[in-house]
Amino acid sequence: MPQEPKDQSEKNSDEESDSIEFDVVIVGAGPAGLSAAIRLRQLSSIYNFDLSVCVVEKGSEVGAHTLSGAVFDPKALDELIPDWRNKNSPLKQQVTDSQHWVLTKKNKWLIPNFCLPTMMKNDGFYTLSLGNFCRWLAEEAEQLGVEIFPGFAATKLLYNKDGSIRGVATGDTGVDANGNQTTSFVSGIELLAKYTFFAEGARGSLSEEIISRFDLRAGIEHQTYGIGIKELWEVEPEKHVPGLVVHTQGWPLKNTVGGGFIYHQEKTQVAIGFIVALDYENPYLSPFEEMQQFKTHPAIQPILEGGRRIAYGARAINEGGFQSIPKLVFPGGALIGCSAGFVNVPRTKGSHNAMKSAIMAADAAFKAIKNGGQGCDELIEYPEVFQESWLYEELHKVRNARPALSKFGILLGTMYSGIDLWLNSIGLGFLFPWTLGHQKDHESLNKAIDANRIEYPKPDGKITFDKLSSVYLSNTNHAENQPCHLEIQKPDHPVNHNLALYDGPEVRFCPAGVFEFINNGNNTYLQINAQNCVHCKTCDIKDKAQNITWKAPEGGGGPNYPNM
Repeated sequence: MPQEPKDQSEKNSDEESDSIEFDVVIVGAGPAGLSAAIRLRQLSSIYNFDLSVCVVEKGSEVGAHTLSGAVFDPKALDELIPDWRNKNSPLKQQVTDSQHWVLTKKNKWLIPNFCLPTMMKNDGFYTLSLGNFCRWLAEEAEQLGVEIFPGFAATKLLYNKDGSIRGVATGDTGVDANGNQTTSFVSGIELLAKYTFFAEGARGSLSEEIISRFDLRAGIEHQTYGIGIKELWEVEPEKHVPGLVVHTQGWPLKNTVGGGFIYHQEKTQVAIGFIVALDYENPYLSPFEEMQQFKTHPAIQPILEGGRRIAYGARAINEGGFQSIPKLVFPGGALIGCSAGFVNVPRTKGSHNAMKSAIMAADAAFKAIKNGGQGCDELIEYPEVFQESWLYEELHKVRNARPALSKFGILLGTMYSGIDLWLNSIGLGFLFPWTLGHQKDHESLNKAIDANRIEYPKPDGKITFDKLSSVYLSNTNHAENQPCHLEIQKPDHPVNHNLALYDGPEVRFCPAGVFEFINNGNNTYLQINAQNCVHCKTCDIKDKAQNITWKAPEGGGGPNYPNM
């Protein structure tokens, strides 16, 4: 283990907390966090300059909270680990066929591949479990000397006297629902560093605090999101087409941005999912139910019939793109991966971008530390290199595709996006030089009186399912009697405002049955079933009054995705 801090006087939190000092601390063991750790240790070896790196991960193990489709572009992996093909990586199933369907209620229309811009092709890519990919990256990182601490949630920012980031503290464990210490109480640990990287994924709680504290969105568009809901199925062998990748748009959504995916992966497994943009207007819309309905389409249900659903999960996805990337650095640290929002929405890919951002940030941090940097400065080389990178170019080309759908409507927006993407693919993007903005997701919801009620069919237990049986398959678990990690700022607001005006949309936008309005005969109140939470962050994003704050529960809590 690394040695104790050299200067205990620098600690600025509870003096009873243990502290460990590293050169770089990374919050989050996703593709970005692990890539940054690997890069730092690679440079340490190349330049024979010892540098200590720690990755702290709130999931019970690396990959436990990782959820993605996923179709993976190995572009950044080629830079990070050039010989990865000789290292028994989980990238086994290459894409053999890529299709795009437009769905109506009864039919599908196949868009020929030659009609799609080059950037939308999936040739040479892989479909896999991103969780398993992260587990493999973690093995690579540990072999290089990276310290990885799964099961520890970073819950607090630590500051130097000058206001720069000094590191993070993990949360206390063994605290009851009233905030009292129990007999199993263990104090959190301070992880101190010259530089701290935040790789928490979309809507990370510490990342959002950093963005607010250092005003990193000054002059920048706010972030916008979608919710992705995914199931993993084992299908009958004769229905499995290894490497087939399908993306869909259209039914069952109406006047709402979103679409589905069907990825035929290894071992007769099919990943099927549905993404709904969180700027939807109808308070009666349920992303979970839209996903269930999606599976009943005549072109999709036959694939699943006779098969078995083996996993379920949900996660918020950054959709803001280029114009929503905040300032990437601040005194003592940097935002990488989806904490900054590098997802390419039209391509439905972000892992390669997250990894590239991590590589650039790691390069900047290593150079600064090697030159004597102590973390009070900003890693200005990171954003400078980003602006000259293929990542910047990729996101700039597609910057208007997603906001056009919300600005012009689905039909006209799709036409505009197609033209825009084609022009950028052939080098004529300068003909559309402007950058469109976004609407805030929580502001888009209409009142119930102005919306059409949506009646969803009951689940059949074979193709479609309810929320609770789905959460069961996510292996979600939280320690009992801990403080609720979903904080309601105004306790009366859910009933007096959300229920009264919007018919309680939190019951529907949550894909895990966390929120429930209870009438006990005397009054109505909002019950929070926090133990069901799959950490998707949708409530934090979509609540109309921004009255719900998601914070990390005890480390190790939440879903335990085995192969997602």
